[in-house]
Amino acid sequence: MSMADEPLYPIAVLIDELKNDDIQLRLNSIRRLSTIARALGEERTRKELIPFLSENNDDDDEVLLAMAEELGVFIPYVGGIEYANILLPPLETLCTVEETCVRDKAVESLCRIGSQMKESHLVDSFAPLVKRLAGGEWFTARVSACGLFHIAYPSASETLKAELRSVFSQLCQDDMPMVRRAAATNLGKFAATVEPAHLKSDIMQIFQDLTQDDQDSVRLLAVEGCAALGKLLEPQDCIAHILPVIVNFSQDKSWRVRYMVANQLYELCEAVGPEPTKTDLVPAYVRLLRDNEAEVRIAAAGKVTKFSRILSPELAIQHILPCVKELSSDSSQHVRSALASVIMGMAPVLGKEATIEQLLPIFLSLLKDEFPDVRLNIISKLDQVNQVIGIDLLSQSLLPAIVELAEDRHWRVRLAIIEYIPLLASQLGVGFFDDKLGALCMQWLQDKVYSIRDAAANNLKRLAEEFGPDWAMQHIVPQVLDMIKNPHYLYRMTVLRAISLLAPVMGSEITCSKLLPVVVSASKDRVPNIKFNVAKVLQSLVPIVDHPVVEKSIKPCLVELAEDPDVDVRYFANQALQSIDQVMMSS
Repeated sequence: MSMADEPLYPIAVLIDELKNDDIQLRLNSIRRLSTIARALGEERTRKELIPFLSENNDDDDEVLLAMAEELGVFIPYVGGIEYANILLPPLETLCTVEETCVRDKAVESLCRIGSQMKESHLVDSFAPLVKRLAGGEWFTARVSACGLFHIAYPSASETLKAELRSVFSQLCQDDMPMVRRAAATNLGKFAATVEPAHLKSDIMQIFQDLTQDDQDSVRLLAVEGCAALGKLLEPQDCIAHILPVIVNFSQDKSWRVRYMVANQLYELCEAVGPEPTKTDLVPAYVRLLRDNEAEVRIAAAGKVTKFSRILSPELAIQHILPCVKELSSDSSQHVRSALASVIMGMAPVLGKEATIEQLLPIFLSLLKDEFPDVRLNIISKLDQVNQVIGIDLLSQSLLPAIVELAEDRHWRVRLAIIEYIPLLASQLGVGFFDDKLGALCMQWLQDKVYSIRDAAANNLKRLAEEFGPDWAMQHIVPQVLDMIKNPHYLYRMTVLRAISLLAPVMGSEITCSKLLPVVVSASKDRVPNIKFNVAKVLQSLVPIVDHPVVEKSIKPCLVELAEDPDVDVRYFANQALQSIDQVMMSS
């Protein structure tokens, strides 16, 4: 039943449904609030529906969450912005419930409503609501209050602003860690609305308190505040107030705080500027790269390239490279994996000479890593190195390792290599490819894992597109067709798959003279799976070959398969015949 057809529910029915034991009924009723409001009209919605919702707060969390969401978009149903303050009481109640996701949604809806409210309403209704929540007896209200200050503050009077700053400061020193965490999370948003003069005095004092909190869960949120405040402060203030905090945090006793610094360091560097980065943050970053906690090293290793870009090549070689060498043989495979995913990006930063001397040995050691993800991350970024050192050096140093990986015992590594081959082929050129990688591509067609065989068939198609049909006719097609004699039916099926993919690239002439006869002969195979795949391939060849070929070769073969003893073979043969008839009729 569409919204328009729904009966216009009177408030009594809503009340009955909201008191029903069935949660689904209650949920549906809440989700229909906008329909009910339209039925009641703006005045009755304000006088009856909203007060009822304000009282009806003792319910299932799922229903409350839906209510918090609905009320956020309810301004048009109560008569527009003029009456937006009517929506505050039910949301204020929802801000105090125990379930976090309900509170978060209520805060989000209050922010949405507050951002549209008139200034007078913000001062008269919204700011008092924030103060009431901030002074709430139960910590849930105080947690919710933290997320509302940035909406209430800009339109407040000077006296009220001073009061709001003072209340926020008290929340940052609250007895409950959850409240302090919420204050730390929202400090950046609140600071963005505060005037520069108070930013330096009040907000920086609040920030200092949070950075010295005895709970690491509060301090780690203050790390995010560093980046947010850094963007608001003047460069000299940033160096005076933010930089020492970052340096201290990078040596914090809690690994979670250090992890947060490692994760945010690039943003923090942007906040403090290039010079302090070189003098103060490089040593801090080096410490994090050598941290005794693997999680911290993972986060730091993932930022190696980004961080190196801020520095000069000399500084990167002097300070960062020694750490990178250590990390490439780190005891944690996840650290090595994080490093492998970004290390290739260092090549353009360091330049050709340093890449050849310093980075290539690290790439090679990571390419031979026992952990598949590490090898995978290196393979997928090789083109970045190729741009710096050129193909000759790349092929001499890294190609033997790639060939080794092509026969790796982990099939996902083999798969990654296959998917990388066309890119590698376009970089290496046709001559080099034929010498070194051609045989590998054929070898993969007979892999034990289906995904590898399928990827190998796709790979041949992409190579044929890259090097052209003449090259494919000489180097791919004869070997592929030769494999149709393989005693194992799964490999014969791979040949059929390769033919169906190659045919559109090879064109009508080669398809008719070379590929089609092989497919037709495969229709006599003793394995039903081969025969119904023949029917599928023949169907895919119809648009490629000429009409006489369809009548002379393809149709008779399919008619024969349509009488096969196997039900699947008959099904696919008939499907193909129907498809041919449709094509013929349309043409």
